[in-house]
Amino acid sequence: MSGLDALLLDAHMRDDRPALVTLYREAADAVSDQDAEGFYLTHAYVFALELGHPDTQMLHHRLKRAGREE
Repeated sequence: MSGLDALLLDAHMRDDRPALVTLYREAADAVSDQDAEGFYLTHAYVFALELGHPDTQMLHHRLKRAGREE
């Protein structure tokens, strides 16, 4: 398990949603596979929406650019 995976699991266990936005965005940035990137960005976006997080709009734009949202 990578360090980022361990941090994600820990943030889930603690229900630390601000950390989950950041960690899922970092995971999306770290992969080269478009499907994996979309998976991570979607998770970051959902948690950002729930929180009214400042990164919500940026994440939405990234999903649209990746063809994951119309």
